[in-house]
Amino acid sequence: MKTSDKNESRVARRVIVVGGGLAGLTTVMKLCEAGVPVDLFSLVPVKRSHSVCAQGGINASVNTKGEGDSPRIHLEETVYGGDFLANQPPVKGMADAAPGIVFMLDRMGVPFNRTPEGLLDFRRFGGTLFHRTAFAGATTGQQLLYALDEQVRRWETVDVEDSKGAALRGEKMVRKLEHWDFLGIVQDDAGRCVGIVAQDMKTMAIEAFRGDAVCLATGGPGIVFGRSTNSVINTGTAAAAAYRQGALYANGELIQVHPTAIPGADKLRLISESARGEGGRVWVPKDPKDKRKGREIPERERDYFLEAKYPGYGNLVPRDIASRELFAKCFHDKRGVYNPKTEKNENEVYLDLTRIPKETLRKKLAGILEIYEKFVGEDPYENPMRVFPAVHYSMGGLWVDFEKSADGGLVRGSPRNQATNIDGLYAAGEVDYQYHGANRLGANSLLSCIYAGLEAGPAIAAYRKGLAASAHDVPQSVFDKAEKREAERYQKILAMDGDENPYALHKELGEVMLRDCTIERDNAVLGKVIETIGELEDRAKNVGVPDTGDHANHGAQFVRHLSNMLVLARVIAEGALARDESRGAHYKPAFKQRDDERWLRTTLALYERGEGARSSVKFVRQLDATIAGKSVTITDAVDTTLVTPRARKYETAGAASAAATGASSADKQPST
Repeated sequence: MKTSDKNESRVARRVIVVGGGLAGLTTVMKLCEAGVPVDLFSLVPVKRSHSVCAQGGINASVNTKGEGDSPRIHLEETVYGGDFLANQPPVKGMADAAPGIVFMLDRMGVPFNRTPEGLLDFRRFGGTLFHRTAFAGATTGQQLLYALDEQVRRWETVDVEDSKGAALRGEKMVRKLEHWDFLGIVQDDAGRCVGIVAQDMKTMAIEAFRGDAVCLATGGPGIVFGRSTNSVINTGTAAAAAYRQGALYANGELIQVHPTAIPGADKLRLISESARGEGGRVWVPKDPKDKRKGREIPERERDYFLEAKYPGYGNLVPRDIASRELFAKCFHDKRGVYNPKTEKNENEVYLDLTRIPKETLRKKLAGILEIYEKFVGEDPYENPMRVFPAVHYSMGGLWVDFEKSADGGLVRGSPRNQATNIDGLYAAGEVDYQYHGANRLGANSLLSCIYAGLEAGPAIAAYRKGLAASAHDVPQSVFDKAEKREAERYQKILAMDGDENPYALHKELGEVMLRDCTIERDNAVLGKVIETIGELEDRAKNVGVPDTGDHANHGAQFVRHLSNMLVLARVIAEGALARDESRGAHYKPAFKQRDDERWLRTTLALYERGEGARSSVKFVRQLDATIAGKSVTITDAVDTTLVTPRARKYETAGAASAAATGASSADKQPST
């Protein structure tokens, strides 16, 4: 009898999803539709998951404006924008599914903006000439998250049934456990993932949970860089914990810096690409010593440098290109906005929306403009906004598998889709590396999170159905051992009484990573970054825990997260040092060209324990693993069978415009 039928014990045999954002909620929804009970763990209330912060929209080639857009062009532009480092079958699956995803969300009640005719409205985003981005004002992430949360809440009221259709008393399809911190996975004697260990952040109790499979949907590692556009919960700790237990980490060095954000003492607040998609223009004064306010500088004295260099795409070039141009304008050319008080050019450029009617801005961008006015104290309807690039997104993450279909996409329901190299462990959302290559196009993130969940749910259901034995049949001693391991680690943290301040160490880590491992990278400097990470790892063993209480102890929790952030920082820095080329968001002035001969491959990292307190990274070209019960050889090769790699240029218009005319992939070149 298969695992999915084994509920005769009157105990629901569940799977576990960690993370309550878009990827996690979609995974839960699909599992429930397949009749699989789920335990959903979230570090924060689900409605506060980082997906709520997304602003601009979600991509889908619906072509309501008659521009000739199509899922094929969406595929082309996504792999082109990612500098051909993304495996193309998953991207094809995502692009093909995108229109249906947006229509599904519309039926769920997401209040998308609409045209006067009542059709879904679409705006432009970077890296495309098409209006492809559906949006709900400037709070799209919040609207999508709330809609999916309502879908999952429905399953919290539905009884689990046994194989004969009888309800299991007291067992609901979804059990939601909020304010729980993921500590690690539980593995049986064969190395199969059979559950997790987590900590209740209210009572600080540590407990092991059984699960026939586990899916991590825990977001990115932006807080490794100190301040970023990410929520402060985005430390990457869950991915780091899985990595330390043997999960492959792929393309860790590929970190996206968003061109436009505003500074803050706690974080850098995003000004969405939608501002440029609606007509916002980036500029600096032609006179670098111009003391006038932005609104006082006449048009003829403004330098619209993105429009001048990239006339086809203008202000909507991909984020990696825009960020480098803003960085160069401020750091190398010293042309940032002049501050009469400090008598120097600040690291700021203008993002100007003032020529757009206020009614249009309020309808489409009110959410982000309120943020700017609140934290800067200036009216963006009347004054050009002052912005600068900020760490925003990780293209890298846990390595996940896929099964390719005959048409070049994915085999729906294959247990290999979204599976890590640890049997029974899956990953979906920003925590995985699958969909964006070396650079993410704007508005593909919400899409990739939801699409990954749509794939992960059926994949896990198929994996579970094929199991010979349930995790619920694994001896209790396995879970007791894992629980004891994490409890002892936590007690060691509580006993730490050294002289180092963990928050000060994190500040040092963030400063060095932000300064030396983001927009421009130099091998000699990266070597020093890695030395600094090692020193911080040594010092982290001598911290004094800020709190030893037994209730809501976030100080002790931060010490644990700091250890994991240091581990991920090493993966990022050493991957950046090794990749001697420039590709997407990874830019080395000493190696300005993309090198397909040597580096058209995935960086695959395995954790190793280094000397003393330090971690070590082992980069591999291939690895044997068991995935869904079958032996698989993982390699660093990138599947480029659908779109032939070619030079990536945005100076002219139409990176994939040839696709609209039906040209073969080998012939597709940017054209005007």
